[in-house]
Amino acid sequence: MHSPTIWTRLHQRRYVLGGWPWRAALYLLSSVALGLATLVTLVLLAVAGGVLTVVVVGLPLLLVLVLTGVPLASVERRRLRLIDSEPLADPHREPDRTGLSAWLRTRLQERATWRELGYAVLFGFLLWPLEALVVGSALLVCGGLLATPVLMAVDGEEARVLKMWIVTSWPGALGAALAGLLLLPVLAYPLGAIAAGRAALTRFLLASPTGELNTRIKELGRSRLRLVDAFEAERRRIERDLHDGAQQRLVALSMTLGLARLDAPQGPLGSLLAKAQDEAATALVEIRELIRGIHPQVLTDRGLVAAVEDLADRSAIPVDVDIDLPARPPEAIETAVYFAVSEALANVAKHSGANRATVRGHLDKNRLVVEVEDDGHGGADTGRGTGLQGVSDRVSVLDGRLLVSSPPGGPTVFRLQVPCSTA
Repeated sequence: MHSPTIWTRLHQRRYVLGGWPWRAALYLLSSVALGLATLVTLVLLAVAGGVLTVVVVGLPLLLVLVLTGVPLASVERRRLRLIDSEPLADPHREPDRTGLSAWLRTRLQERATWRELGYAVLFGFLLWPLEALVVGSALLVCGGLLATPVLMAVDGEEARVLKMWIVTSWPGALGAALAGLLLLPVLAYPLGAIAAGRAALTRFLLASPTGELNTRIKELGRSRLRLVDAFEAERRRIERDLHDGAQQRLVALSMTLGLARLDAPQGPLGSLLAKAQDEAATALVEIRELIRGIHPQVLTDRGLVAAVEDLADRSAIPVDVDIDLPARPPEAIETAVYFAVSEALANVAKHSGANRATVRGHLDKNRLVVEVEDDGHGGADTGRGTGLQGVSDRVSVLDGRLLVSSPPGGPTVFRLQVPCSTA
């Protein structure tokens, strides 16, 4: 469904009865005020900067002149929402570093900055005077007709209408006012069309071919993060329900069966109760393993290092853990890295033929680097199975990378890099 614009409203019968004519008038009137301010700013900066350049003081003023279009374009994108609900994306990218110098360097290298400067010049010297002429003419005609009775009352005998003819009677004055009132909805259509054309020109001049694409990419990244957060929340809910519900019922069932065995006589019934208790115990072990696989409690309570050490203790082969972190990473990163290491150790145990594995982790320039290395025969094929692909998808949402090196003869190194700041 497309967002409403004044173009679509102009073709509707109830256009003049809604708020769109007033929005169009406000758009054009605010354009006049903003354009006048832009013209004054451009002229003052150009004159002052040019005169003071000989003493170097003018250079910062000329730099500000070049950047004048940036705040103007930002205001224009917001003002455009008056008559066009479709947002105009900001084409500027975020600087790679913080600080004024990095911001200036980024802005001066962008084509959007120079395009916005051109728009500021066009707006300040040409567009707003034309809009002032249009709005002023409409206000002059309608206002002059509506003001005829007032002029008649002030003079007492006659009133000059729009400086074109003279009215000498009250019926004539009231008729002129009525004509001005009837002319208001008639002029609403051309004013709306002019405002729509002006908005289309603004969108054409300020829109970036890549700006919309970048905005869509950013929104896609944010939506993926939201999906990951929702998925993790659902995992925790399931884990909590299993822990507090099914697991507790199995514990109660096992205890009940144990008490029944004590009261049951020796024979077939006792054997069935013993078998049922063993099955309940097995199911309890399996559900505990399932809960641990959904979201281990040790990860929540004690963090990534303790959770990886728990994985190493439960591994089928010996695993050395050497992870040095100054503080706990964010929860999403901890979860992603934990399950990545879990998948890597599972692959080592199943396919590598290794006798030992090592898990190393550290922070390197705001990136969390975790490696799982084994002394197996190598030759791992990352294209087989979906486990590593799932790990890659999970870390890519966090702007991370998964690298696997596994030459024939080994060793196999599973390397994970995720942007991380523990500050």
